[in-house]
Amino acid sequence: MVPVMFLRFWIAIKSMISSLISNFHLRSDERSIVQGGRASSVSGIPDTKKEERPATTPTSVNYHFTRKCNYKCGFCFHTAKTSFVLPLEVAKKGLTLLKEAGMEKINFSGGEPFLHEKGDFLGRLVQFCKVDLQLPSVSVVSNGSMIKENWFRKYGEHLDILAVSCDSFNEDTNKLIGRTQGRKSHLDNLYRVRDWCRQYKVAFKINSVINTFNIDEDMAEQITHLNPVRWKVFQCLLIFGENAGEDALREAERFVISPEQFQDFLDRHSSVTCLVPESNQKMRDSYLILDEYMRFLDCTGGRKDPSKSILDVGVGEAICFSGFDEKMFLKRGGKYVWSKADMGLEW
Repeated sequence: MVPVMFLRFWIAIKSMISSLISNFHLRSDERSIVQGGRASSVSGIPDTKKEERPATTPTSVNYHFTRKCNYKCGFCFHTAKTSFVLPLEVAKKGLTLLKEAGMEKINFSGGEPFLHEKGDFLGRLVQFCKVDLQLPSVSVVSNGSMIKENWFRKYGEHLDILAVSCDSFNEDTNKLIGRTQGRKSHLDNLYRVRDWCRQYKVAFKINSVINTFNIDEDMAEQITHLNPVRWKVFQCLLIFGENAGEDALREAERFVISPEQFQDFLDRHSSVTCLVPESNQKMRDSYLILDEYMRFLDCTGGRKDPSKSILDVGVGEAICFSGFDEKMFLKRGGKYVWSKADMGLEW
């Protein structure tokens, strides 16, 4: 009996020490990324390489440079697990590496991207990607609550597409979901940003997450009136460690709908010509996602497994651990007319 008890005690102590070492490495590597040095142990991925495969070109990349947000959407699958944001010049270095590897489109997201430095950090990245890197498409996804007209005056000419997330045209439903802050009207912000997009010649887009609280809502009239260039309609997605499981900051199980319910929603909105549907299967494998450390996130296993940072090993090495399905990317319509100069929009 004594040896068994001793063994259990030893295992518990060993686990505690491993956890402390892991946390120490995470903080150390945050410093090394800022200094432009090693960042590999942030990922927790061993140094072994995956089997040789055809090189993947990062044509379209989603860079979640911050996890912080002023909203508390119950189904959020990229939560505020850290407050880390790369210094501007280091982020520019990573974006340059992506351009050299073949990136044509960059999408900035969060968290809420307009929250950090009141949107100026985001604006400078947008300007850098359009002016210095000359990318065909630069886009942003936002909840719309932090955007000011002055941002459009300063940076609007460099932005191709601005997507605002809106899950309901009923304010009470938005509050139930958590897409709100204080007494601010999410819908007022939505219409205000839409008007600024027209005024400052930025293509306007809407993203909606379909869940148990809005599954029966008819949004056709409002979407048609707002007239976005695209209406992305997502099926609520569970990601372990983000909105499901013990370590998650959200509990999204109560928001989940079935594939049949999602299809019913799509059928009821089939008259909306700008609708672009994305089921869980399409979402999970068809995005190249960079986190705040510029690590690709592999979501194929239902969680977010990070690669090493592109700042450490380069794009070609890191992208092998992205789980990216290029065929699914094309199947879901990931490649489209994404430069506002080519859209033929009447402002």
